[in-house]
Amino acid sequence: MRIETLKKAGLATLAGVGTLAMSAGTAFAAAAPVPDKGDTTWMLVSTILVLLMIVPGLALFYGGLVRTKNMLSILTQTLVITCIVMVVWALWGYSEAFTDGAGINAYVGGFSKALLKGVDTATTVETFSRGVVIPEIVFVCFQMTFAAITTALVIGSFAERMKFSAICIFAVLWPTLVYFPIAHMVWWWPGPEFASTHPADATAAGAGMIWAWGALDFAGGTVVHINAGIAALVGALLCGKRLGYKQEPMAPHSLTLTMVGAALLWVGWFGFNAGSNLEANGYAGLAMLNTFLATAAAGVAWPAVEWILKGKPSLLGAASGVVAGLVAITPAAGFAGPMGAIVLGLVVSPICLFFVSVVKNKLGYDDSLDVFGVHCIGGIVGAIATGIVVSPALGGAGIVDYTAGGAAVYPGLVPQVISQLKGVATTIAWSGIGSLIVFGLIKVTIGLRVKEEVEREGLDIAEHGERAYNM
Repeated sequence: MRIETLKKAGLATLAGVGTLAMSAGTAFAAAAPVPDKGDTTWMLVSTILVLLMIVPGLALFYGGLVRTKNMLSILTQTLVITCIVMVVWALWGYSEAFTDGAGINAYVGGFSKALLKGVDTATTVETFSRGVVIPEIVFVCFQMTFAAITTALVIGSFAERMKFSAICIFAVLWPTLVYFPIAHMVWWWPGPEFASTHPADATAAGAGMIWAWGALDFAGGTVVHINAGIAALVGALLCGKRLGYKQEPMAPHSLTLTMVGAALLWVGWFGFNAGSNLEANGYAGLAMLNTFLATAAAGVAWPAVEWILKGKPSLLGAASGVVAGLVAITPAAGFAGPMGAIVLGLVVSPICLFFVSVVKNKLGYDDSLDVFGVHCIGGIVGAIATGIVVSPALGGAGIVDYTAGGAAVYPGLVPQVISQLKGVATTIAWSGIGSLIVFGLIKVTIGLRVKEEVEREGLDIAEHGERAYNM
């Protein structure tokens, strides 16, 4: 149990964006800490890098994978979802995810900072070092991009067949009922200053449920990838298969654009992973190195397996492997050692390839762009493996112990993996049930799917009155 680990270690705590100390605007007994310009600059850059992941990165990656007649629709959906979620985040999402939820704090925050009340240029939030803070307004921006990309990831599973109006409603309801609570459960805790001066039980009592269990998630393996992947599967099942699925060709129309999108995702992911450290220090460097190595290993492993099984390595396989590696290392980025990151990348690609080729064909569901097979499965592999690769005996960074001055601790493989499994299971259940409610409500009100003639013509012209290409 996490609490027992904390008691034995004095006070071990997580690193990574999910374990942010949300003591915004709180003054310590000593002089209030002042944000360091270097840390602030790093977080500003990281935030912009995460935006790069969404538009244009994800938009082009998804856009290249659909048919020509639906290219513009994917670009539009990705861009508009990003805009909607950002507004929702400012209105109530930030408060729901990163404030204390009186009475229900284990599951969701409150509305004390709705409309960003009390957030200004003077308020700060703790990082993962005692006495180190960043401007709260910068953290609001950084986390806003996480909420946006998670919601946008989902649409790949039901690409080419869902109404734009349904997509817009989804962009409001799903983050509110699913993403924000999961973010709170995994990433909310009282912070290092509180943790260093209060009993472990008090720290756990003030944290989100999954954090209190001791589940590690550096940058969003559960919150982003498993969460989005489960929602994607639910949406694909409720929306139904594309017309002509398995009966007519549905090959990607531009692997060139998919390659460009994958490359932009990789670049932006450094903001996602290394930025999640919230400070410009060695742990950010470790997260960066792991994001290089795990991704490279996975990008080699996927086409290598294709080469063995099919006789030819494909660009699509290499790009898919890169994304799978990025997904898998996300929860472990600041915890794994470099060799552990390479092993994780080598392992995740064959598993995801098996799901997108064998399992999907066997079960017959139409996950258009393999969101479930890559993001959910890759996220599960990474989240569980984090409990292993964090071990200092395997080259991992361990868990920070504030009482002992940052010494690395590790509760043991079995206890930590159990904590990881509990976090994964809770995320699957919450996202599955919440997504079913959201998609179900939309289906019985305005409907999820476009008309048959619209789907045959293509969503570009029928839904948006434009074409991606003029020929």
